[in-house]
Amino acid sequence: MPAYRDEKTGKWYVQFSYKDNGGKRRHTCKRGFRTKKDAQKWEFDFKEKVSGSTGMTFGSFVEIYLEAIRVRIKESTYLTKESVIRIHILPYFQDMILDEITTKDIMEWQNSVMQVVDSRSGRRYTMSFLKTIHNQMSAILNFAVRYYNLKTNPAAIVGNMGNDREVDMKFWTQDQYRKFAEVMMEKPIYYYCFEILYWCGIREGELLALTPGDLDFDTRKISITKTFHHLNGRSYTTPPKTGKSRRQVKMPGFLCDELKDYLEYTYAPSADGRLFSVSKTALISAMKKGIRDAGLPSITVHGLRHSHVSLLANQGYSIVDIASRVGHGSKDISWRYAHMFPSVQDEMADKLNSIKRGWYEDEA
Repeated sequence: MPAYRDEKTGKWYVQFSYKDNGGKRRHTCKRGFRTKKDAQKWEFDFKEKVSGSTGMTFGSFVEIYLEAIRVRIKESTYLTKESVIRIHILPYFQDMILDEITTKDIMEWQNSVMQVVDSRSGRRYTMSFLKTIHNQMSAILNFAVRYYNLKTNPAAIVGNMGNDREVDMKFWTQDQYRKFAEVMMEKPIYYYCFEILYWCGIREGELLALTPGDLDFDTRKISITKTFHHLNGRSYTTPPKTGKSRRQVKMPGFLCDELKDYLEYTYAPSADGRLFSVSKTALISAMKKGIRDAGLPSITVHGLRHSHVSLLANQGYSIVDIASRVGHGSKDISWRYAHMFPSVQDEMADKLNSIKRGWYEDEA
């Protein structure tokens, strides 16, 4: 694979012929490489991609993977995937040959990721986020197995480094939220945001995508039809996370009154403008300050959603009814929040005990 030096710029370039997927011969030229080795590596990876070989570098295969999935998923989902790959996967595997990645490589990568400390929180990644990272790596390798004849997926063999259910899922009691709400009254826009999150259990993205037109005060319903994102310096709304996420949430009467006041006296957006013109970052900052001022145990903004589920569970509502309200499947609620629901195990055991005792009483 010869490479050539451009006498004018001092940079290296390659030019060569190849056959495309249809068998047609084509010619290409690529310029601007800093070294001869970089130019030759680019030619090698290019030919490997065209031939569909798994002998290309992992970084080159990721380009193929991202191009293939981009047209099949929502842009927000694509940007999230691309971010996870760029930040947490490519730095480790970029220059490895795809079909030479071993289970040992995967385990060493997992160990390195599990030691990372998040610069924003000062803590290591949560178990659920670790699972998200691993699942993305496994998805790339599954794509290679399915469409490029990679023999095995070493990430699937090693298994995950996280799980969906957080061991330390944190939420507040009613009294704790009440203290927080009293402190937040000094900042009305955030107070109303947190009121909706706590009393309706919606997601942050769903909250920030709300418009005045989504509020129906006659029926006391909030229509959840979209979610808000801010990625790569761009803000936009997309359809909800899942089909079950599209729903109508009934508001308690007092919340209707509060939101009417908000619209009348505090802020007057257009019918299709965002109800709360704040960012997720601003919401997080306001919550942290409110927690400090109220002297409460720390939870995340999403923890208000957990708190809502806990509140309803303690009121005796069923998993199915709560799942419908918060936009989850009942199986998801059972898995994520089962520990919040009052156990009937003692009642069952006592009932069985009375049945058995009844046998002896009948014999007497």
